[in-house]
Amino acid sequence: MNYCIVGDVHGEYKALLNLVAMTPLNSKLIFVGDLVDRGLDSAKVVRFVRKYELKCVQGNHEVMMIDFGSKFIDDIEQGKSIEQDNMWLEHGGKETLLSYGLVSIVNNKMVPHPFIKDFIFQFKDDIEWMKKLPLYIEVDVNHKSGRKVVISHSAITPVWKLREREDHKKNFSNTILWGRVKPIDSEPIFNIFGHTPQQYSVDIQKHYVNVDTGGYMKTTAGYGILSAYCLVTGEVYSSSDLSYSRVS
Repeated sequence: MNYCIVGDVHGEYKALLNLVAMTPLNSKLIFVGDLVDRGLDSAKVVRFVRKYELKCVQGNHEVMMIDFGSKFIDDIEQGKSIEQDNMWLEHGGKETLLSYGLVSIVNNKMVPHPFIKDFIFQFKDDIEWMKKLPLYIEVDVNHKSGRKVVISHSAITPVWKLREREDHKKNFSNTILWGRVKPIDSEPIFNIFGHTPQQYSVDIQKHYVNVDTGGYMKTTAGYGILSAYCLVTGEVYSSSDLSYSRVS
């Protein structure tokens, strides 16, 4: 099985379709989280991943959607005014709500759709799905180095020993969801992750791959592409809304 691990999509649906079209036939796609926010089509990205039952780990933007999105739902159902400013909205949550058709922008403020209660169910269901995403995935194909392959949102090697420690559960999850810790080479695993955008190309080292190339950062030089690393072949595929390429 040729696993292709896809970097942070962040609502870039067209780039995702371009990337999927160029990956080898019968490849198994796995996502490193952060499917949502910032880009304009988060709802379509989640729908795609769920429709084809593709594997994905939980990213920090899924966590923000779970936390702040649940508060948004409660406010709507209780007839309260919705929040106009919070951490999630500042980091792409507003674009996600727009992609679900739940709000519109009037005088620079978010206004709920008049019939929002009639179709908010998909947003709610996607949040429930996100709650069940794993923090990491161990695949059944080893890296060519012989190491076990572990996929996470951010680097997991610094806390790998803590994965079964209940007394370090919070530290473990916070590190692989939010951390930007340098991957260490002291564990017998090959870690594939995203979270921290890499300029120009995927960062490939002997003990890890950072596959996030900042797909949503279209106006910043060296970014604006979505990438996938194929485990068996070692090939990297990269795409944007309009173009794509392969790097062996």
